[in-house]
Amino acid sequence: MSARAEDPAADRITLTGLEVFAHHGVFDFERERGQRFLVDAELTVDLRAAASGDSLERTVHYGELAEAIVRAVSEDPVDLIETVAERVAGVALGFAGVQAARITVHKPDAPIAATFRDVSVTVVRRAGETAG
Repeated sequence: MSARAEDPAADRITLTGLEVFAHHGVFDFERERGQRFLVDAELTVDLRAAASGDSLERTVHYGELAEAIVRAVSEDPVDLIETVAERVAGVALGFAGVQAARITVHKPDAPIAATFRDVSVTVVRRAGETAG
């Protein structure tokens, strides 16, 4: 039985606060100047084999995960962070053994007139799911 992303007993690898400079946004000035985005990735992965054999080959290499996320976020500007989150989820699910991915994309410097700390979107995707 595979673990679900919401299952508190499921094994996870979590990468938090990965900072990427990119040119996403609806407004022209966002596309021209760019801004920082922060990505949190929580992957549901069965870690028993990696732990019992102390084997990097049997887990997700989080250095490679970080590099893949940076590439996915920094390339091909889009309007919405929802699109960025979906793209990152696809990248994460491409790693062997990943059953589910919870991806949060933060846009702390979003062009909002009010004082705020952060704006973010979170998507949860499972291996084998198709877009709705």
